[in-house]
Amino acid sequence: MADQPTPLMPHATATWLVDNTGLSFEQIADFCGLHILEVQAMADDLASSKYTGRDPLHSGELTQEEIERGQADPSYTLKMQKAPVEVTRTKGPRYTPVSKRQDKPDGIAWILRNHPEVSDAQIGKLIGTTRTTIGAIRDRTHWNIQNIQPKDPVTLGLCSQRELDAVVAKAAKKAGIDGEGAVPVADRTSEKDKLIEELRAERDANAKAAAEAVQEAEAAAWLEAKRAGEAEDGNQP
Repeated sequence: MADQPTPLMPHATATWLVDNTGLSFEQIADFCGLHILEVQAMADDLASSKYTGRDPLHSGELTQEEIERGQADPSYTLKMQKAPVEVTRTKGPRYTPVSKRQDKPDGIAWILRNHPEVSDAQIGKLIGTTRTTIGAIRDRTHWNIQNIQPKDPVTLGLCSQRELDAVVAKAAKKAGIDGEGAVPVADRTSEKDKLIEELRAERDANAKAAAEAVQEAEAAAWLEAKRAGEAEDGNQP
């Protein structure tokens, strides 16, 4: 359903549906407004950010009956039961709960990596931070840079998906990425495919490195045992 609203937190909702239902990847992707490869990556633990699942039953966006209909018929398209409430706020600086403030650097790093077209002023307004902090993270001079991991600011609760999408679309239009302010679907798909391939390559490389490390450790242990045996033989009368 092209005109159907998407969940308030699409990626987190998709993660929950992957972990807790028997719905197909295509059904989940369609309901959450994501590409099927993104859902596949979540199922394979290849997503660059590990999302905390968000229960759509609790929010009323889905019902158990609707999920069961989808599980019984893979061709069934899930219907939004309760559209997310529009987020409204008054003018003024964004307030971020104390418990979330430590997550800001991760959210900033994610935007810098995934949406370089977004300006520092836009990031500052969206996340509620300063240009100094943004510049330090970009230049990798931030005091805690070694512990900063890019994470989706929506999943971190620093902003809503609608707010993030609006900022990205506005930045894309200003940068002249396309005439309508939205990246063509083909380009978005290409980027997602590329990201998933990179994640798979990284996983394979890590597995290979781990196997080589084990082999080196076993070889070192064998050599050490051999030397110890030779030393023992040399000490015998």
